[in-house]
Amino acid sequence: MGWRERIHEESYNDAEVEERLREELPQWYLENGWIRRKYKTSGWKATLMVVNTVGHLAEVAFHHPDLTVSYAFVIVKLMNHAAKGITNKDFELARKIEEVVMWQPGKEGGALDGTPDDPRFKYIKYS
Repeated sequence: MGWRERIHEESYNDAEVEERLREELPQWYLENGWIRRKYKTSGWKATLMVVNTVGHLAEVAFHHPDLTVSYAFVIVKLMNHAAKGITNKDFELARKIEEVVMWQPGKEGGALDGTPDDPRFKYIKYS
C-alpha cells in the first residue's frame, strides 16, 4: 500500500517519511521519530507571533506539536502519540503551518504588499 492509500492513524516507516518530506515539505526533516522544522525569526516578538500562529493552527486541528522556543527561532516537532509514529495528521498539520508561517503576500501580486524590506519590520527569515 502506498502512502496515499493510508488511513489517518496509520504510521509511516522512516523511509516513507523521508520520501514524503522530500516531495512535500523539503524544509522539514525526520529526527528521533519526529518531523521537525526550525523557523528563524528576527527576534522575540516575531518568535511569539510564530508560536501563537502554530498554537492556533494546532488547536483548530486538535493535533498538538511540541515546540522549542528561543529568542530568534521556533522548532516545531510533530508526531502522532496515539499511533506512536508519523501519520497523515502530522503531514497535514506541517503543511498548514508551513503555508501560513512562510506566507509572503508580496510575491502573490495582490493588494497585500507584505513586510517591507526594512530591518525595523523584519519578521520571518524566509528560506
